[in-house]
Amino acid sequence: MRQKFIAGEKTGTYYVAESVSEEDILVMARKLARKHLAKGATITSPLASGEYLQVLLSEVEYEVFGVIFLDTRHKIITFKKMFRGTIDGATVHPREVVKEGLKVNAAAVILVHNHPSGEPEPSQADIQITGRLKTALALIDIRVLDHLIVGADGCVSLAQRGHL
Repeated sequence: MRQKFIAGEKTGTYYVAESVSEEDILVMARKLARKHLAKGATITSPLASGEYLQVLLSEVEYEVFGVIFLDTRHKIITFKKMFRGTIDGATVHPREVVKEGLKVNAAAVILVHNHPSGEPEPSQADIQITGRLKTALALIDIRVLDHLIVGADGCVSLAQRGHL
């Protein structure tokens, strides 16, 4: 199969070798998003990560709650989708997030979940689970840097809203 996108000389530039469909562009966007959320990538800003997460999660028809586990220098250890819900919610178990944080030896986390409705506005339940996770993770010295809510209409940072 012939490559439709060819890397340019400058990092991050690509050229189109032949006509591409919207689906081809979305496939490439998902690949790039996964690359930016892969092990060893540095998180410089949670909202910058939100753009990549939006590519991966905004089209999902059910709620997904994930965690980006980070080392002491805010490099990604792993991004893990931990809980799957329904169209309007997902049950999140702080115990499981704590266990995974210990397992991967995380120093910090960025919490993330999508709103299948497309509207990223946080609910009271979103704010409450953020508090519960922050408290549970603080007991084992893992900092919660942010909780990003992703929707087709954008991304909201609970840290920026003053909920952390």
